[in-house]
Order: sequence, then structure tokens, then C-alpha cells
Amino acid sequence: MYFIRLVRPLNLLIIALTMYGLGWYLDPMVGCSCTYIVTDWPFFLLVISTVMIAAGGNIINDYFDVRADRVNKPEKVIIGKYVKKRVAIASHWIINFIAFSIAAYLSYRMKSFWYVFIHLFSINILWFYSMYFKRRFLTGNILVAALTAMVPVIVGIFFHQSQVSLPYSGYIKYYPFVEQLGIDILLYIAIGLACFAFVLNLSREIVKDIEDIEGDKVLKAKSIPITLGVKKSKWFIVIVLLMSIGLAGYFGYRFHELSPKNLLPVLLAGGVALICVLLTILAKERKNYRLINHLIKLAMTIGLLTPVYWKLLSIYGSN
Repeated sequence: MYFIRLVRPLNLLIIALTMYGLGWYLDPMVGCSCTYIVTDWPFFLLVISTVMIAAGGNIINDYFDVRADRVNKPEKVIIGKYVKKRVAIASHWIINFIAFSIAAYLSYRMKSFWYVFIHLFSINILWFYSMYFKRRFLTGNILVAALTAMVPVIVGIFFHQSQVSLPYSGYIKYYPFVEQLGIDILLYIAIGLACFAFVLNLSREIVKDIEDIEGDKVLKAKSIPITLGVKKSKWFIVIVLLMSIGLAGYFGYRFHELSPKNLLPVLLAGGVALICVLLTILAKERKNYRLINHLIKLAMTIGLLTPVYWKLLSIYGSN
């Protein structure tokens, strides 16, 4: 039970749902059967390997954060209390070895070096982030946000590579958009989601740094709140959140022909981000930042699951 808590199953579930949701949306766009994602073994392995790397990252992050967590959240400390340190580090390496082995198989199967590269990069970045970069000014925040953004990107790469060899007319019709674009739209949609996830997660990481400021001081970290102070960090968060609202606004402007029904998840995510802006300006206590943290995660989840909403509308409510 404690080991399951250590890997943060809810976060892993969100990653899996994001990947399968985007995959479900992208799959029929090029004329495949609607059961392709459910039955496709390589895609299942891609999801499993990505989730495993995230789980390994959560373990190693807690491994290096034990001292800080004893200050910030002593009731949630697991390593050294319920799970031995050597068990945690061994589990980290075993999980990553299996995930990398799967990536090597996928690279061989898909005839692409991308999977080995992305998985190896992610494993190493998560290790060095937990050990060093997490305590550096802004660097760790950007790295974690970038790794979160890679989740939809790797799905886009998978489908792009899977479908380029299939016979099709060169143009794709996809709901709810009225334009017809070539197969590169698979990557465009994935990158659009990635940009939104990057900006929101970057703001969330800084919020977490404010929450954990006392423990980070024990580790002599140089996080944004410690270096700039909480007041300036709050404005940094506000600016980044406004960027996410700007992305949502640009999407609405770029595809202004879409109905409010089609734009609903984008509007909801932008609305939650706007609430987070107001709460950040007013925040004074640690519990305030905990609420903002959860709301940003909610906005990010809504945004990443937008393709699922469009898919459901295309099946049940497009008329």
C-alpha cells in the first residue's frame, strides 16, 4: 500500500488517460478502425513504458527529498519510514530498466530512434532533476514542465509514424475543425496540447516551491521563492498563468468558427486558470497555495482531455 502511494497512482492514471484519450481521437482521423487503439500492442507498450518512467521518477524524487519532506509534509514521508531506502532505489532502477527495454523494442518495431532517445532522456533528466536541478533557480521547474509536455508529443510521434505509410488522399477531415490538413496535423494537435501543459505545469511547479519553501531551505535550495521572495514569485506565477489563458484565447480566435459547445473545455480550462490568477494574488497561507496547486492540475487535466470531449461530440453530439 505504501509503495503504491509512493508512485502517485492518480498522476499515473492521468498520464495514461491523456495518452489513450489523444490516441482515441487521432486514430480514426486517418481511416483506421475505432478499435485500433484498444487492440494495438505497441501503443499499449508505449503507455506502459511512459507510466513506468513517471513512477520511477516519483520514487527517486521522494528518495532525494526525504529531508525536505520531513519539514514540509512529515505525515506523507514514506521512504525510510515505511519503505526502506535500498528497496526504493532498487525499485527505481528495475522499473526504469523495464521501461527502457520496452522503448528499445518499440524503436526496433517502429524503425525509429525516437522512443529510445525520449525514454533515455526522460530517465536521466528525472534522476538529475531529483538530485540536483530541483534545487536550482528555475531550471528544475522548466525541466519538469517539459517532461509533462512530452506526454502528448510522444503520442503524436507514434501516430504520425504509424500512419505515414498508409494509403490516404493526403488530407484529413477531423471534428470539430472545418479545415482539411495533411497528416502532420497529428503532430500539430499534440504540440498544441504540449504547449498548454508546459505553461500550466510550469506555474504549478512554482506554486509547489512556495508550498515547500521551508523544507527547501533545509536543503539550501535556490528555488524561485527562496531567491526572489514569495511576493515576486507570486507575480511570476500570475504571468505564466496569463500565458496559458492567452493560449486558450488564441485558440478561440484562431478557430473562431467553432461553436461555444466545441470550445467548452478550452473555455473551462482558461476559466480555471483565471481563478488561479486571482487566488494567487490573494494567497497568504500555505493552504491557499495547496488549493491553487490542485486547481492548476484540474485546468491542465481538462485541457489535455479536450480531444476526448471532441471525440465524444463527433460520435454523440456533433449535430
